[in-house]
Amino acid sequence: MKTPKRILIMGLPGSGKTYLAERLKRYLETNLNPINENSLRPIADARVTVAWLNADEVRRHYNDWDFSTEGRVRQSLRMRDLADEANTDYCLVDFVAPLVEMRNNFRADWTIWVDTIDRGRFEDTNQMFVPPEVYDFRITEQNGEKWAEFIGQHIIDNQRRPVFDWQKETVEQLGRWQPWHAGHRALFDRLIQKTGQVCIMIRDCQGWQGSNPFAIDQVKAAIKRDLDPLYQGQYEILVVPNITHIGYGRGVGYTIAEEKFDESVTSISGTAIRKSMGLK
Repeated sequence: MKTPKRILIMGLPGSGKTYLAERLKRYLETNLNPINENSLRPIADARVTVAWLNADEVRRHYNDWDFSTEGRVRQSLRMRDLADEANTDYCLVDFVAPLVEMRNNFRADWTIWVDTIDRGRFEDTNQMFVPPEVYDFRITEQNGEKWAEFIGQHIIDNQRRPVFDWQKETVEQLGRWQPWHAGHRALFDRLIQKTGQVCIMIRDCQGWQGSNPFAIDQVKAAIKRDLDPLYQGQYEILVVPNITHIGYGRGVGYTIAEEKFDESVTSISGTAIRKSMGLK
């Protein structure tokens, strides 16, 4: 009996987990199976199989609609057992998994966090949902076809996300990020091409000069939400004092340079964005 690789697709109700799961299953089945040129059909003895378990369907089958903490933990153990019994090469499982204990119980080989909405339709779930700190993919837009291909190819190639290497040559990106916007992202996209990883430094300056309304945690969350889908593992975020000057002596082993952009990028204004939000 096969023990499948478990792929957890988690996130709030209504975030698009089931839509993504359906398309990821189709992508894996299509691209994992070689084609016989004569029959144009998958070669039988080489066929890779993919199962899919949906949490609502499992609850319906067992007539278990207990959404207490105990009921949710029981459901996570059930999903793990059913996945292991699937007797396939891969098993996709989509369920909310709002608690860390539930994710630990399931012990996924791959974890996909569908983070496309701030609140789901069930307030008790919203209240108990703990955003994961460990995941392989974070999806922040509802585009199942696009992300099924991106994630599916990573899984097929067993290509894990990079891990930030603190001794590797790194580019620094320092700013207030009040708020993080498309101009900052354009700069990041360029900087990461230089060494493959970027250290983003957030100046601790909330309220400085009567402006800068966003707290450190808000700034961090905005950066991670924007960068994680493509760049997870290729950047780190550090909080630093309110740095207003950088000095260096001769031959320090690093360079400081201004990156030039066209007006479509340079015209983006954090001040204007804050004003549109009713903030200083």
